[in-house]
Amino acid sequence: MLPIPFIREQKELVIKGLEKKHFPDAAQAVEQVSALDAQRREIQAELDRTLAQSNQLAKEIGGLMKSGKTAEAEAVKAQTTSLKTKSEELKDQLKITEEVLHNALVTLPNIPHASVPEGRTAEDNEVVHQQGDLPQLPGGALPHWDLIRKYDIIDFELGVKITGSGFPVYKGKGARLQRAMINFFLDEAQKAGYTEIQPPILINEASGFGTGSLPDKEGQMYFATEDNLYLIPTAEVPVTNLYRDVILNAEELPVKNVSYTPCFRREAGAWGAHVRGLNRLHQFDKVEIVRIEHPEKSYDALEEMSRYVQSLLQKLELPYRVLRLCGGDMSFTSALTYDMEVYSGAQGRWLEVSSVSNFEYFQANRLKLRYRDENKKTSLLHTLNGSALALPRILAALLENNQSAEGIRIPEMLRPTRVLTGSVELYVIGCTTNCRSTIKLCSCCSAFAMRN
Repeated sequence: MLPIPFIREQKELVIKGLEKKHFPDAAQAVEQVSALDAQRREIQAELDRTLAQSNQLAKEIGGLMKSGKTAEAEAVKAQTTSLKTKSEELKDQLKITEEVLHNALVTLPNIPHASVPEGRTAEDNEVVHQQGDLPQLPGGALPHWDLIRKYDIIDFELGVKITGSGFPVYKGKGARLQRAMINFFLDEAQKAGYTEIQPPILINEASGFGTGSLPDKEGQMYFATEDNLYLIPTAEVPVTNLYRDVILNAEELPVKNVSYTPCFRREAGAWGAHVRGLNRLHQFDKVEIVRIEHPEKSYDALEEMSRYVQSLLQKLELPYRVLRLCGGDMSFTSALTYDMEVYSGAQGRWLEVSSVSNFEYFQANRLKLRYRDENKKTSLLHTLNGSALALPRILAALLENNQSAEGIRIPEMLRPTRVLTGSVELYVIGCTTNCRSTIKLCSCCSAFAMRN
């Protein structure tokens, strides 16, 4: 939520920022908020004057009574009664105005950073970096959904049977590979100084509001009506809400957390070939990094987070590119977002696997998340988060890009390297020789998979 003083002092900047995000009737919306803010301050000032006058008269009554001026005291009492009625009316007006102002404020998205490019759709995003050679696949290369069926590592039909479309069942080597990725991502984050958090995956309304997930304008969150709880769309929500209504000391900054959770999104309206297989799911696994930073250091932190996520993709040997999102393709809460996309060889297209964002004051204002400086003054903090990483499309790219006639080669960072009697334990998905029954390095195909 944009801070009211910021809107008041930087009205034209806010209007231009909202227009860059293609928010409809930006000027009118900002003028409405400004008018409500002025009305609220006017009512508050009148209420303060009325209460001060009432308090002053109350002091006079005692003096008049002691002096035996009963009639004058009764006249002053009548004035205080009138002022009390007026103050109650002003309090009611103030409450109504504050509610209307709040409802208007929560409809305004965060304004974009000055570096955000103009544009409306994903086609207008700016490629700021690309690394890695695109895979050269053999003839007859299969998309990941066919590879999954061939090697029987994920069962979409069982997921439909148990729950519905978009809830896959990972099994055997597929389940172990999921676990290997989760452990790899968590271990790398801990090496980078992030503290692991295991949060609840159900949140209340206050938590959803705190990070901007509520009000849920797109209807993408699953809602448990009986208990008024929501399934999390990402670990960002519960982890950031650990610091709701918290005042940190400056020396406690930065706060760096990492969390693995399942994520739940309705993906209402999603259909077509681009959502086939693992490309878009209702339930998926993701490791999320969350940072709370001093406002002067948040953009350095954002660049550091971007480099960190890129390092994961490099270790997974995946070709990737980094996009700076344009105004029209950014989220409601973000001030600047980098998307990381990996190239999917068999599909011949780029797949988003991470978004790394700086929200500046936007979430902190909703959360009432502040820090206390050396002068004991409190100020809002900046919040940031990023996917590090979302698993489904990473798995899709790994399967497609590393396929060969012998099987699927899994990057070294995901191979179990448990040493047994002097040999390293490596396995192969689809290897046709007996390497799956040995604990020695596969010499026939240098590929890898995890044994059931």
